[in-house]
Amino acid sequence: MRDLVLILGDQLSPNLSSLRRTDKSRARLLMAEVMEEAAYVPHHKKKLAFAFSAMRHHGAALKKAGWQLTYRKLEETGKEGSLAREVARAVQEHRPQRLLVTEPGEYRLKKEMESWAERFSLPVEICPDTRFIASHEEFAQWAAGRKELRMEYFYREMRRKTGLLMEGGAPCGGKWNFDAENRKSLPKGQRFAGPQRTAPDKTTRDVLGLVDKRFAANMGSLSNFWFAVTRKEAEKARDHFLKTALPLFGDYQDAMAREERFLAHSVLSIYMNAGLLDPLETAKAAEAEYKAGRVPLNAAEGLIRQIIGWREYVRGIYWQRMPGYTDSNALGAERPLPGFYWTGETQMACLKAAIGQTIEEAYAHHIQRLMLTGTFALLAGVRPQALHEWYLAVYADAYEWVEAPNTLGMSQYADGGLLGSKPYAASGAYINRMSDYCKACAYKVKEKTGAQACPFNYLYWDFIARHEARLKSNPRMGPIYRNWARMEADQKKAIRASARTFLEKLA
Repeated sequence: MRDLVLILGDQLSPNLSSLRRTDKSRARLLMAEVMEEAAYVPHHKKKLAFAFSAMRHHGAALKKAGWQLTYRKLEETGKEGSLAREVARAVQEHRPQRLLVTEPGEYRLKKEMESWAERFSLPVEICPDTRFIASHEEFAQWAAGRKELRMEYFYREMRRKTGLLMEGGAPCGGKWNFDAENRKSLPKGQRFAGPQRTAPDKTTRDVLGLVDKRFAANMGSLSNFWFAVTRKEAEKARDHFLKTALPLFGDYQDAMAREERFLAHSVLSIYMNAGLLDPLETAKAAEAEYKAGRVPLNAAEGLIRQIIGWREYVRGIYWQRMPGYTDSNALGAERPLPGFYWTGETQMACLKAAIGQTIEEAYAHHIQRLMLTGTFALLAGVRPQALHEWYLAVYADAYEWVEAPNTLGMSQYADGGLLGSKPYAASGAYINRMSDYCKACAYKVKEKTGAQACPFNYLYWDFIARHEARLKSNPRMGPIYRNWARMEADQKKAIRASARTFLEKLA
């Protein structure tokens, strides 16, 4: 046997680059559930259950396709289990001539793998992850010499490269971006079909029992587990979304509602990031729906931008700026993460809903993450690394390459404006405009100061005041600081006093 091929839990793709470097006659595949990866952050129970079940199903599919596979379950790898230990065991047993692995999605793992050649005394080939549109080299070429890195311009290059929503050399509809049309408030009575739900089979039920026993203290509930765990099921979920939700996705992608956890969001990032769905195929399917006249352009473009624009862009930022990016803290925020992020026990209705949903589903859509849990942490001065670890732990689609730039860059402005041109700070007025949360809240969104005022209101202006020296010169922040300058001294004093009182209680 010539090749040992290690396949990771987010590499559940049949066309993996490492598999293309070998063949079934000379390769032994290795997949392993190990405690080191399952516990380096306190992962949500449903995230763990999804990962283990999807891995087991993928392993079965590889065997059915004729590959020789060693699959090590968590029960076999034990409390001290690690990928390196399982590789060492497989090397000793099979005596391969080389080790193949597709590049992992986390810097820490790649650095460890780069030491394996010396550790195991055999060649180790880390193959590029070709499931992405832009290679590291392409992103570096695009970024070279630019004073600012902005997703919009990178996205245009991805449109040109893929040909998606292009008419010759011009974008369909005459514009690259229809985001301005995608911020509508939800009409009263609007309902959505929700994501495709898959009933757990025996393999998944076994995994649910394992997670319930081994990770009893972790956040989350295992009831009502509905994630797809095979490629076939994930493709059904994609087709369901294209038919039932994509037509409405554009208009309402920024909306939030108490009774609609998913709205028109795809919930497909879970499957794309694990390798069960091909992102480019999904983007092409959305384009086909637009060309067939079943989906408006702003909906198709909005989804495609998230897949080939934002998803690719944050990956480029991550690999270009690591190591060190995850230590970013440009605003010097040091407050601990509030305990209610783990329990949902807060009087703020918007955060209670978003965190409660996270506890139950291991999912919240991107506006809930950015403009609720993210914005509160930003305004309150929470240490960005604490929020980063929370997001990485609690969301089923979170892997560091995609989660860290979204959290540290876009949400917390911890990279000082590398990824986003301004902090995503907002008051209660935004939440009230884009959701129905405020109607059922103990706080009053119209009040700016005092015990009954929405905390987002005074925390917003306190944030503006705290960071005036750094942010006032930002062109996009100029109007905000002019409004702050026009406020009466007594009003400013009341705002900052309300913020101080709230944050002292929060501590």
